[in-house]
Amino acid sequence: MKFTARHRTITLDRRPLVMGIVNINDDSFCGDGTLDISSALHLAEYQIAQGADIIDIGAESARTNRVAISEEEECTRIQPFMEQWESVLSRCSPLDDVQTWPPLLSVNTWRSPVVAHAVKLGAEIINDISGLPTADNAALCAHSDAALIIMHSIGQPKVPHTHVTYGNVMEDMHRFFTDKIALAKRAGLADDHIILDPGIDFAKQRDDNLTVYRELQRLQHFGMPILLPVSRKTVIHHVLDQPDPTQRDPGTVASMVAGTLRGAHIMRVHNVTAAVQTAQIVHACAPVA
Repeated sequence: MKFTARHRTITLDRRPLVMGIVNINDDSFCGDGTLDISSALHLAEYQIAQGADIIDIGAESARTNRVAISEEEECTRIQPFMEQWESVLSRCSPLDDVQTWPPLLSVNTWRSPVVAHAVKLGAEIINDISGLPTADNAALCAHSDAALIIMHSIGQPKVPHTHVTYGNVMEDMHRFFTDKIALAKRAGLADDHIILDPGIDFAKQRDDNLTVYRELQRLQHFGMPILLPVSRKTVIHHVLDQPDPTQRDPGTVASMVAGTLRGAHIMRVHNVTAAVQTAQIVHACAPVA
């Protein structure tokens, strides 16, 4: 398994990749965001030192109880970070010979003008939480050679979807990804530039999320890398009765193990140290081929 981003081919025949979350906002659901660029850059540098393979920056919280910021504000927040990204990398060195080096820069966004700005500034991955309603973001990635993460969801971001129900969430997801992959390819995006995200907590209820974990291996049918956004999710609260997101790291680790054993290739997390160590142990304990 592999994917390509900005002419770099990343192989996935080792431990899962760890994607560190850097929120350049002031309303992250677990309070880890910051509008101070120096603090955001420092966090990225720390996560890289702990073994992060990808840094995923986001300027707008996905919380549905917060008003969306403007496209202009989103671009303004990410630009100074991206302009200083190379200087961050120049101060870092790899944790080991397994870490992706240099780490990839991903931008978590969904509106096409912001995607256009991000790829112009050098984003290697676009982490699109919109469910790809049109081909615009796929075309922008195809033109810039960036990789695209397609996330399963229903409806527009920043709008509550607690009413959504599925007859069979995995069958719905299979139809969704079949359609969206075809849409992206018609826009010129190659297969090896596409990563799939089952969208834990997005337009899904407790049992839907747990079904996704149990049956994640079904997504291997597509032959594309699977990103699992496991970190501090609401489903962990539902299972453990833990309302404080900052106390959900043990549940995050357990979710990582479940996802890895069912074929996930990339884990999106807040606590990079715990995630890298978890990935190392799970990989070391895997059956020898």
